[in-house]
Amino acid sequence: MKRLLSIAAIVLLAACGDSDKPSNVTAQDQPLKQSKNSAAFNSAFQTLLTNYYHLKDALVATNDTMAVNSARLLIANADSLKMDELKADSSIVEMAEGYLQSISAEAKALVAEPKIEEKRKSFQMISDNIYDLVRSVRYDQQIVYHQYCPMAFNDAGAYWLSNTSDIKNPYFGKKMLTCGETKDSVDFRIQ
Repeated sequence: MKRLLSIAAIVLLAACGDSDKPSNVTAQDQPLKQSKNSAAFNSAFQTLLTNYYHLKDALVATNDTMAVNSARLLIANADSLKMDELKADSSIVEMAEGYLQSISAEAKALVAEPKIEEKRKSFQMISDNIYDLVRSVRYDQQIVYHQYCPMAFNDAGAYWLSNTSDIKNPYFGKKMLTCGETKDSVDFRIQ
C-alpha cells in the first residue's frame, strides 16, 4: 500500500510539472477592443478612400485639373466624416480626427499649389496620414495596399496607397509608371 501511494505521489508530481512557473501567463500589450464600424461610417470612409484613389490616379496621369478636383472632394470627405459613427475607444477617435485634419489641410495645400511636383509633395503627406487613419479605424471593407517608390523626391522615397497590388507610381507618372513595390497590405477583413 505504501508503495502504491509512493508511485501515485511521483506520478502526481510529474503530471503537475514545474511548480516554480506561473500557472497562467497573461498576454502582453493587448490592443484596445474595437467592434466593427457602422455601415454609415464604412460607406463614408469608402467614399474618402475612393476620392484618395482618384487623386492618386490623377497624379499617375499627371492631370492637374483632375488632381485638383479629386483633392477638393477629399477635403469635403475628410471634413464631413462623422466620427461618432466610428465604434472605437475615445483615444482612437481623437487620433483619427487629427489625421483627418491633416488630410484636409494637405489637400487644401495641394489645391493651392501651381506646380504638379509640389502637388505630389502634398500628396505624400496625405498618403502618410490616410495610411495611419486606415490602421487606426481598422477599416475592414477592403484590402489597402501600402506602396513605395525609393526614387521619389531625389531618392528620399515616398509611399502611397492603392486598392490593387499593381504599381502605378503617382510620383513619376508615365516617366516611371511601374517604379515601386508593395511594402504592406492592410486587411482587417479576416479578423
